[in-house]
Amino acid sequence: MDDTDDTDDTDGMDDTDGMNGMVDNTVGTVDTGNDDSVTVFFPGAGSFGAEFGPLTEALGRSSWPVRYPGRLGRDFGEPAPSFDAVVRACAEQILRRSAVRPLLFGHSYGAYVAYATAVRLGEAGVEVAALAVAGAVGPGLLRVPEQAAAGPAEAAAYLDRVDPGVLAGAPSDEWRAVVAETAAQDLRLLRQFTPGTVPGLRCPVLAARGAEDPLTTDDTIAAWHSTTTGPFTRHTFPGGHSDLLGSPDCVSWLRRIRETADA
Repeated sequence: MDDTDDTDDTDGMDDTDGMNGMVDNTVGTVDTGNDDSVTVFFPGAGSFGAEFGPLTEALGRSSWPVRYPGRLGRDFGEPAPSFDAVVRACAEQILRRSAVRPLLFGHSYGAYVAYATAVRLGEAGVEVAALAVAGAVGPGLLRVPEQAAAGPAEAAAYLDRVDPGVLAGAPSDEWRAVVAETAAQDLRLLRQFTPGTVPGLRCPVLAARGAEDPLTTDDTIAAWHSTTTGPFTRHTFPGGHSDLLGSPDCVSWLRRIRETADA
């Protein structure tokens, strides 16, 4: 069952966060239309957004995944040279769509990109409705293993350890190689991420984890409370590092977040 703990005063313990490597080459495109009630998804390292399938299906056309630089091939540029460049590209996509009070949802690596993007949007005068993160320790506790970012083989071994079955679910050896190479690049960029020493947000922040996730604990996701001066809640759902996102409880949770943001 769902274990929900609404708190803003729990200190996290040091832990290491891992990334998601699920792959999907059919994510939505970015346009310049106006979205009055949009949820923007930020995939994990090596991922192309497939892990958000149940969530995007539940929210419909009001949701879409960001496209990291170079993620979908040459038609979307080259891979970003820095973590800041990834954040800048994500913020620009949201600004181009003139989204009003967007809800940002990041998984694992994407949680940190979403957080940094929310800060950048705030600096640009865009009010973020809420930041939801899953499968990620609080930014101040993040430690990316140097070995995991050393190359595709090392990244593949890391993904197999932290999220069993992710690479096994890739449709071909070629795709598995793409995911591993992409994950290694993302992990290298994430090592550049330096969280601020003061809260960067005023919006609600909601953190979640799967009960079987080996990379997070209730305490380490509680550390997200330090990123905002606004409300904070944490939730534990059935599942592991990535498959919690397919939990009916998680889908209902996100729907409630969206409805509250729209109220």
